Amino acid sequence: MSKERIFDNTEIAFSLKSNSELNRAYLLFKMISYEPLVKVGKTLSNFAIKANLPVDSVIRATVFDHFCGGINEKDCLPVIDAMFEKGVSSVLDFSVEGKEEESFFDAAMDKTLEIIKFSENKEAMPIAVFKPTGFGKPSLYTKKGEGKPFTAEEQVQWNRVVARYDKVCKLAKEKDVELLIDAEESWMQQAVDDLVSEMMQKYNTEKAIVYNTLQMYRHDRMAFLMQEHDHAKANGYYLGYKIVRGAYMEKENERALKMGYPTPICESKAATDDNFNASAKYILDHLDTISLFAGTHNEESSYLILEMMEEKGISINDNRVWFGQLYGMSDHISFNLANLGYNVAKYVPFGPVKDVLPYLIRRAEENTSVAGQTGRELMLLTKEKNRRKLV
Repeated sequence: MSKERIFDNTEIAFSLKSNSELNRAYLLFKMISYEPLVKVGKTLSNFAIKANLPVDSVIRATVFDHFCGGINEKDCLPVIDAMFEKGVSSVLDFSVEGKEEESFFDAAMDKTLEIIKFSENKEAMPIAVFKPTGFGKPSLYTKKGEGKPFTAEEQVQWNRVVARYDKVCKLAKEKDVELLIDAEESWMQQAVDDLVSEMMQKYNTEKAIVYNTLQMYRHDRMAFLMQEHDHAKANGYYLGYKIVRGAYMEKENERALKMGYPTPICESKAATDDNFNASAKYILDHLDTISLFAGTHNEESSYLILEMMEEKGISINDNRVWFGQLYGMSDHISFNLANLGYNVAKYVPFGPVKDVLPYLIRRAEENTSVAGQTGRELMLLTKEKNRRKLV
């Protein structure tokens, strides 16, 4: 399988992009490739938002429309339908970050419930998602994970967090919509893990509905995966895991250094890659009890999973194995896999332009810091631009 280099087919990868969209993507990744420009852009964007400057149209016409599906669910429908015609499903992701009010957490829960109901009758949307800090304060997750006692008010707030999880997971089970729960920084993740494991035990009784997320740049995640597997087997329920490399490496290392504890991050990129691939292999070895959502922009890991599926005789459209990438990135992986019949879903962020800006800035920063990612996008976009000139 790897010898075929299926991800090099740019005609399939960018089949949905017009020439103008292709040029916009090229200019966008070119800008993102310059770290000083990303830093300046972040500062200017934050200033513009705080100063209430009318920047929505500028942001929308550039970075927003490339990385986001729209400002609301209805706005995303043309994107969802167009991708599904090419075999790529959508995971609508309400990407508003950094809020701390209870009213926002309730609104985020309601939005997730709406998406699950929306997904039930929309074949193109078989999976829903939410971010733990969209349902509760970071400080609560941290305190709970550290085993510190809550104040009476904090306990009430935490009970609301648990109730939000339960309500969303219950509806996902009723509507048969798989539900991905994203990961947070390690100091919050312990509380998330405990709560998601509780939800899995309650709702993954016939198959995986609720999925936790494993950030494999953490060196303890393989041991955690095997421990959770033992618990699930002993208690008769199924596991679902989205595996990713991870998104908070600098913050993790800085906090560990500042607070004087060993970093949870793997010692090298190679160790992270090995960890990610080992988790994929472990899950595929136990597909009877664990379902896999491989969230990766890494070509070699994707090829490896394809090879393992072939070796194990796993059908390419087995619903227990999904590949996932972010909207606006790695189209060469998503669309080429879908073209062959594999289960592929794009995370499609949406929300009001100004509210989604922190997410967009994080995307730009991640693209700048991931070695080779932006260069690969630029090379593929250039290849497709040149191909079209010859057609």
